[in-house]
Amino acid sequence: MTLPRIALQPARQYSQLNAASHGLIILPVGDALPPELPQRSQWLAVLKRKAMKPNELAKTPLALDLPDGRRLALLMVDGKLSRFERLTRLRKAAMLLLDEAPKRISIWVAAGAGMDDVARDAAYVAQINGVPLPARKKNPAVALAQIDLFCALKNPDLAPVAALARANLLARELTALAPNELTPDSYRKRIRSVTKAAGLAIEEFDFRKLRKMGAGAFCAVAQGSHHEDAAIVHLSWQPSSKNEAAKKAVALVGKGICFDTGGHNLKPARYMAGMHEDMNGSAVALALILAAAEMKLPVAIDCWLAIAHNHLSPGAYKQNDIVTALDGTTIEIVHTDAEGRMVLADTLLMATDSKRGKGGGKTKPDLVIDFATLTGSMHVALGTRYSGVFASSESLAALAVAAGHASGERVCVFPLDDDYDPALDSKVADVKQCTLDGEADHILAARFLQRFTRQRPWLHVDLSASSCSEGLGATASDLTGFGVAWGLTLLAQWLTEK
Repeated sequence: MTLPRIALQPARQYSQLNAASHGLIILPVGDALPPELPQRSQWLAVLKRKAMKPNELAKTPLALDLPDGRRLALLMVDGKLSRFERLTRLRKAAMLLLDEAPKRISIWVAAGAGMDDVARDAAYVAQINGVPLPARKKNPAVALAQIDLFCALKNPDLAPVAALARANLLARELTALAPNELTPDSYRKRIRSVTKAAGLAIEEFDFRKLRKMGAGAFCAVAQGSHHEDAAIVHLSWQPSSKNEAAKKAVALVGKGICFDTGGHNLKPARYMAGMHEDMNGSAVALALILAAAEMKLPVAIDCWLAIAHNHLSPGAYKQNDIVTALDGTTIEIVHTDAEGRMVLADTLLMATDSKRGKGGGKTKPDLVIDFATLTGSMHVALGTRYSGVFASSESLAALAVAAGHASGERVCVFPLDDDYDPALDSKVADVKQCTLDGEADHILAARFLQRFTRQRPWLHVDLSASSCSEGLGATASDLTGFGVAWGLTLLAQWLTEK
């Protein structure tokens, strides 16, 4: 996907908007409209008709269609708003224009305290919502080509904004692809292409190699597909110059189930619809390492993507099977639709094994973060507006929440106490994969996964907010790309810690 170009223009006067067919004006919150505001009398008339005060534009943006065919949108920004609320209102204002699929829009941002951050957020919102997600229609949607940003930025470097937007779009694009278009095989080809362009190292552990290695948890799930194209894909990036020397090492792990039927415990049609999105965690992890490399973050990154199908076939794993993970842990299979924790178990073991890795830097990570659309119980607990997080320490939990506030992608921390473990006790193996009663399954899944982290500092993100009807925060589409902005923000904050 091609990102809309941002053309930074000096903000001198409102007349710069006269040439724009679609223009967004963003003002600091106030009790009156500026005297020099274009079409001020018309804006006042609209406010009067809607019984609104000017400062209510901070909550509800308005659009104005002019006699010459132009459309303007007006928004006020309240500096007291959270990042999530600010991004939400910027998105609503931008969509008053982007819903008409223009090729070019102008954004005029008034000067004032905090307005530099508003301008960057406005550009980001326009970029990620100006590009349509994959669809196979006769008349494809028109993509936004250029954003003219009129403002006086103290730091005019917008490259980080573009890198974040590019990463968000990649995660959403991959997740949106139909299951017959994004198979494990085609997904791996796409990963090779983007990583080659980014200069990342890549190593692929295919099904046969993993079976020989003893990755029985991953292979139990993958064996149900008639294609032996499942794999654990390892990407690595190491800062190259002395100025970017890696201060720490992080391992990113992503669940990449390209379609989840539920296996022998077959999902009903209602719950199988949309299961091509079950690879979203891997798309988030992939987008994160690419964005971090583009931004040249001073951190060594190993990214591990667990890519497979969970299909129903004579060879598929079944209830009461006992399989052995890479570290020798035996697992009793209780439900074949709990496949995510199975593929992640072996992947986490590989990600935390200091003997593996070809990235040239530290291979024993200082932090492990896994991303997965893992449990239905997290959806029940939070809905789709937050994602759930589990942390191996209170300091990591606090960092995760702080990154959610700063990025506008909100997370809620759940308990990880060991007194949940008896529910996973097995009479025939070292551990049960899950239980059948479903109680606190999101917590049990996290407790299960922690067994395979080799006691490394660890964050588990259950992406209940990967899809939210009518959009969330900065994103207008149902697919949100949740986790990309949060992950980059968390890494930046984590790197500043001693």
